[in-house]
Amino acid sequence: MSEDICVVVPTIREFECMRAYFENAREHGFDLDRLFVLLVTEDFCDTDEMEAMLEDEGVSGAVYDGSRREEWFESHGLSAYTHLIPAASHAQTSFGLLYMWAHPRFERGVFIDDDTLPHEEWDFFGRHLENLDYEGEMESVRSDERWVNVLYQNAEEHGLYPRGYPYSAMDEDVETEPRDVENVVASQGLWTNVPDLDAVRILMDGDLKGQAQTRTEKADFTGDFVVDEGQYTTVCSMNLAFERDVIPAFYQLPMDDNEWDVGRFDDIWSGVFLKRAADLLDGEVLTGYPLCEHNKAPRPTFDDLNNEVPGLELNEHVWEVVDAAGDDATTWTEAAEAMADALADGDFSEWNNGSFLNYCGEYWQDWLACLDDIDAQTNPATAAVADD
Repeated sequence: MSEDICVVVPTIREFECMRAYFENAREHGFDLDRLFVLLVTEDFCDTDEMEAMLEDEGVSGAVYDGSRREEWFESHGLSAYTHLIPAASHAQTSFGLLYMWAHPRFERGVFIDDDTLPHEEWDFFGRHLENLDYEGEMESVRSDERWVNVLYQNAEEHGLYPRGYPYSAMDEDVETEPRDVENVVASQGLWTNVPDLDAVRILMDGDLKGQAQTRTEKADFTGDFVVDEGQYTTVCSMNLAFERDVIPAFYQLPMDDNEWDVGRFDDIWSGVFLKRAADLLDGEVLTGYPLCEHNKAPRPTFDDLNNEVPGLELNEHVWEVVDAAGDDATTWTEAAEAMADALADGDFSEWNNGSFLNYCGEYWQDWLACLDDIDAQTNPATAAVADD
C-alpha cells in the first residue's frame, strides 16, 4: 500500500507544522510510507527548505510553487487549464486534486492547513482512514433550516456558527437520531483553539485580529456525526480526508484572483457541492474527530471582511442553485456536470456579484474537461471507450 494517500498542504509560512503530523503518525504506529506530501506554495517561498524538511523526515513528497505548477501543466499538455488554479489563494489546493487525479495510485487525499497541529490523543491519519471505512450506526443531524451547524454539540454554551454558515439559517431547531452509515466519502475533523469563523462573526465577538475571542475546547465536541440527506453543512479544508472519486465534484473555486474580488468561500462552496453530490450518490460526509489545534495567526479582521463581503449574499443562495441540479446523476462526474451547468447557465442578476456564479460554473466546466484530458493520458483505453 505504498503511497496510496496524497496529503495536500497549502503553505506560505508554517510548513514545519508537518513535522508534528509525522511525529503523531510515528507515535501511533501509522506507516508513513503510505503518504506522499504535496506542499503547494508560492515563488517567494523557500522551496529548498521545504524539500529539505521532507527529506529530513524521510517522507515522500514534492513542492510546487507557481513556476513549478506552470511547468507541470505544460509537461502534461494541460497549459490551456492553468487558469483553474488562482494566484495567491488558498484555493490552490485544487492543484493537489489535479495531481492526485494524474496519479491513480492515490486512492485517498488529505487536506491539512499550515496553521494547525494534531491532537496527540488521536492517530491523525489513522482516524481519518477509519472514518472513511466506517460502517455502522452513527448520530445523524438535521435542522428545520436545512443547515447543520458543525459546532451544534455545544452551541448553547458558546453560540458559535462557523465560516460559511448562512445567516438566514441561524436560530435553527436541531434534531438528532441514530441511523446506519455505509458509504463515507469524506471525513471532516474539527478544531480546538481558534474557531473557523467569518469576519462578521469575529467582529461581533469583539476581535479585531481575525481570531475571535471565544475559543473552542475538546469538551465542545462529543463525537462524530453525519448530516441527513437534503441537509447542508459547512466544510472546512484545514483537517479533511476524502475519497479519490469525489474530485470531479470537489473543485475549489477560483477565489481571490477574480474581477469581483470574491474570496474565502473556496472550501465552503466546494463542501456544498460535495454534500449535494454525496446525497445523490448515497454517500456520507462524516464530521467530528480527529480534532486539530487551529493556531490562526493574527491579522486584521477587516482584511478578511473585505475578502468576504463580495460573496456574502451569494453564500446565502449558492446551495439553493445546486440543490435543484443533478437528480438523475449516477456518477460523481455526472453530478458535477449538472451543478457546473446550473451555475454557468443561471440568471443570478438579482444578487450582488451574481455573475461570479456564472464565472465559477464556467471554470468548473473547464475543471471537468481538464480531468477528462488527464484521464486520456493516464488511461487511454478507458478514455477511448468513453468517447465512443
